[in-house]
Amino acid sequence: MNNRVIKFCVFLASVLLIASCNKGPGTPNTSTGNGNAAAPGGKAVKLAFVTNNASDYWTIARKGVEKADAELTDVTVEFKLPGEGTAAEQKRIIDDLVSTGISGIAMSPVDPDNQTQLINDTAKKALVITQDSDAPGSERALYIGTDNVAAGRQAGELVKEALPNGGKIMVFVGKSDARNAAERYQGLKEALKDSKVEIIDIRTDDTDRARAKTNAADTLVKYADIAALVGLWSYNGPAILNAVKDANKVGQVKIICFDEEDETLAGVKEGAIFATVVQQPYEFGYQSVKLMAQILKGDKSAIPANKQINVPTLVIKKDTVEEFTKKINGLRGRS
Repeated sequence: MNNRVIKFCVFLASVLLIASCNKGPGTPNTSTGNGNAAAPGGKAVKLAFVTNNASDYWTIARKGVEKADAELTDVTVEFKLPGEGTAAEQKRIIDDLVSTGISGIAMSPVDPDNQTQLINDTAKKALVITQDSDAPGSERALYIGTDNVAAGRQAGELVKEALPNGGKIMVFVGKSDARNAAERYQGLKEALKDSKVEIIDIRTDDTDRARAKTNAADTLVKYADIAALVGLWSYNGPAILNAVKDANKVGQVKIICFDEEDETLAGVKEGAIFATVVQQPYEFGYQSVKLMAQILKGDKSAIPANKQINVPTLVIKKDTVEEFTKKINGLRGRS
């Protein structure tokens, strides 16, 4: 063998050795469908569920998230509660999630119209779906939650049932420009159109529970002939109930509200609250995680043509509240 051949063989062996060392033994492929690195513990998909405030309502949604997280061996999920319940705080949370290489985010927009750009910018870097409150003008992949117009109509029918002879009512909510609030109010007005029920106004509280109670108390003082108070967000029920009790007007002023906070269910059971329209936040959490994982794996078959998956609401009255409370307490991990 001449020197030229020997030199070539040595060079070739060196190249192969370097390539082998750079690759390393058994190097796994850790990339996901959108280019994000694998999550800690070998889980390939990192997801997040972002609420619009810190209400107890979200405790049940968390259980659904945790159930889906446990079932999906290749997924890990972060659950984020904005304590202030503001769009600015949501943006900080989402920006932080994106910076960590999140694969998908399920969010309940506080102010959908003014958060469209945030959602669109985020959708360029991660899968974004909305839950509980929608932003249909954005580039979110789909919405999972309540048909809030239909839920508002449901509440309106309850108002007519509670006030067969009509009367004046006041409506309460955290933020009237939140899409779920606006749509519930729309449905409520549709159901009450041409009835003997008169909506005086809608009062907002910016998710401040103390202010929510003050709004109800002020209404009871200012309008002596008020017939019913309607709360569109979960904490409005307890706030209204406490104001009505303080004014010694239980039974005199009817209460119709939303969701299943403990005080709300207790109020329904004792007859102080006529009825509450409940959503199914457990399904929001469970389905959001399951569908995000499915979509990120390349299967978009679950996305309907209208990009909306509606979870039905239920009406809870005195005759059904005990059974419902047992079910909810089971989801909350209570005996």
